[in-house]
Amino acid sequence: MKIPIYQVDAFTGQLFGGNPAAVCPLEKWLDSRVMQNISAENNLAETAFYVKEGEGFHIRWFTPAIEIDLCGHATLATAHVIFNHTDYKGEVVAFRSKSGALKVSRGGAAAELLTLDFPANKPGPIAGIPPRLVEALGLKPTALAKARDLLALYATEEEILSIKPKFDMLSEVLKEIGCLGMIVTAPGKTVDFVSRFFAPLAGINEDPVTGSAHTILIPYWAEKLGKNKLHAFQLSQRKGELFCELAGDRVLIGGKAVTYLKGEIDV
Repeated sequence: MKIPIYQVDAFTGQLFGGNPAAVCPLEKWLDSRVMQNISAENNLAETAFYVKEGEGFHIRWFTPAIEIDLCGHATLATAHVIFNHTDYKGEVVAFRSKSGALKVSRGGAAAELLTLDFPANKPGPIAGIPPRLVEALGLKPTALAKARDLLALYATEEEILSIKPKFDMLSEVLKEIGCLGMIVTAPGKTVDFVSRFFAPLAGINEDPVTGSAHTILIPYWAEKLGKNKLHAFQLSQRKGELFCELAGDRVLIGGKAVTYLKGEIDV
């Protein structure tokens, strides 16, 4: 069986930036074990698989280690494939997913900009800062908050760049707290906020640009800064730029995407 595959750099307008994701269009669902094996073979942070359903699409995401419930950059990459490499003529792509209804639109002020419409995931505060978390991150945060992922607040962009986690210890702490990943964030110098994202429990030590983390970051910083439209950078080695907005119980996350490769898998 031959399966089309695309690799797309998401949240960037240039090749070799942003976050690479693989996208596999399917006529019908494969066994989950096969999709997991494909994702492990791709060895990217996420591989997205989608099947057309009526006027919309059903999407699933796999890291090299597990299936996850939400991925922003791979959804952006999938919409980029649908808009640019299929005969789809619409301006909005509607997805069904484990996290409910998701949409990606194109156009607006910048024709090349794609905008994710995702559920907001407002974090709640955590009292106290576990000493083992401080040891795992190597730098004590000023505050913690929790949603699907754990969020640690720092004072400066320089502190975010300096963090070098002990990933084995961080995995243990995240298991104890009951979170999938670790967000570290601070006010930005030239943008509203910056962040990095670590997910060793999902087989990803550091993710280059993380849309799902911004479903937590956007309501957090919107409340903190007192405004709903935000500009953000994720400070990984590849770096990513995100144009964000809090819209009630939803978040809008805008970014660009570019195709790196088109190919075929022989399974």
